[in-house]
Amino acid sequence: MSNFEAFFDYIQEISGKLLSEDDKQLLMAHFKPKKLRKRQYFLQEGDVCKYIGFIVKGSARTFTVDDKGHEHILKLSLENWWLADFESFYLLTPSRFNIEALENLEVLQSTNAQIEEYLKQIPAFSAMANVISQNYTIANQKRMQAAMSYTAEERYEDLISNYPHFLQRFPQNMIASYLGLSPETLSRIRKNSFK
Repeated sequence: MSNFEAFFDYIQEISGKLLSEDDKQLLMAHFKPKKLRKRQYFLQEGDVCKYIGFIVKGSARTFTVDDKGHEHILKLSLENWWLADFESFYLLTPSRFNIEALENLEVLQSTNAQIEEYLKQIPAFSAMANVISQNYTIANQKRMQAAMSYTAEERYEDLISNYPHFLQRFPQNMIASYLGLSPETLSRIRKNSFK
């Protein structure tokens, strides 16, 4: 129940609406707890993303591997964040991404069909989904702008300002990949920022 209490609190906080007992029962009946060990995949490239997951505990990364074998991290995720390849989840197409647990991970997962039902039946869930959609759109626009027009130093400063906790939870090489930098460049930037 504690996993669900954190989930219910999250929905109510983001949506600004209360969940009824019936709403909570419906969510508990269809969101299934799942545990993944460190380095276990929530989703692998080529598979259809059948589930969306809400992170109760742990962290994960969404990444792709290029033809040369280099990993490119698109997203780093922590508690109270959602896991999915949304294109694959909604369009039922093979995913171009991997989602890997970086720590032991506890998620609550649900299917697309069930999410559609929650959106129709649970006002707080629908309001939460609208807020999250807006936030993701804004975050993606900012990330694209940073990738296209920020210097390496500005990207790092932006990360520190918006996600300072990333520095404690993710290794430097993953932060470098997320920022589109080499580990050496990130190391130089960090060294210069301490001067």
